[in-house]
Amino acid sequence: MAVLLNAVLSFAELQERVVLFFTQFKVIYAAEILFFFALIFFVSKVLRDNDATKLMLLYWVLLLGGGCMNLFAAELVTKEFFLFFVLLVSAFMLILFNVEVKKSLWDVHSAREGGSDIRPHVGAEIRPQADTERCIANIIKALQNMSKNNVGALIVLSKGSLPKQVLQSGVEIDAEISTQLIEGIFFPKAPLHDGATIIHGHKIQAAGCFLPLTQKTSYPKDYGTRHRAAIGITEVANVISLVVSEETGIISIVKQGNVTRYADYDMLADALKDYYWQEMPLTDKRRGGK
Repeated sequence: MAVLLNAVLSFAELQERVVLFFTQFKVIYAAEILFFFALIFFVSKVLRDNDATKLMLLYWVLLLGGGCMNLFAAELVTKEFFLFFVLLVSAFMLILFNVEVKKSLWDVHSAREGGSDIRPHVGAEIRPQADTERCIANIIKALQNMSKNNVGALIVLSKGSLPKQVLQSGVEIDAEISTQLIEGIFFPKAPLHDGATIIHGHKIQAAGCFLPLTQKTSYPKDYGTRHRAAIGITEVANVISLVVSEETGIISIVKQGNVTRYADYDMLADALKDYYWQEMPLTDKRRGGK
């Protein structure tokens, strides 16, 4: 009986608080509601896009649990404490996926700027599979030649997500991929050898481009500016970086901030085939699958 009485009193108190909220509604309340709604929506979207279903469920359980505590036990969980709790939990979730958050924000910025790269396959000619195989062979041959001669190189395989700032920091090339051209760009005395070369589809789009450096400190100390740039661009854009170390000649493949060193022919071929498969028009995919 006492429990039922307490429940009735709690419900009456809750009803009174709801009425009080609407009778004394202020603009600041609307701003708070919009801010926290946007924050919770953004965090949930990040978790969903990265297949973190369990974390998203945990996030919602924590928020709903805190909200119920605030409604039915306001003396234990005040409004200020609950809002601080929401901020804390949301910040923790975003920190776990900081690379993905930076990437999504950069992609949104690029879209607002009107796009960065050539839009893939919009009005593009359909290239035969032989052209794709030729591109792969030329890129691998150039990387292996530069590796033997300890010539530093950084190639970015773009999927149409690079901001204009990156492309405009270099020199537009718009030329067919060839081993000689790639090696010529990275020749030590060439004016463009220090920057990154951007490959989009079957063409070298630009060379001598400057890339954002990774801010992480967990990588080996022997990673120089070239490696840090290769990692940094994969943290903020959906691209693949291929790096040749000037000191050791080691070839590395970088995807989403993860570095695979000592890449041999098969590893490079797999990475390039995966890239061109994603870039290939649907008609070419069907043709290649036959």
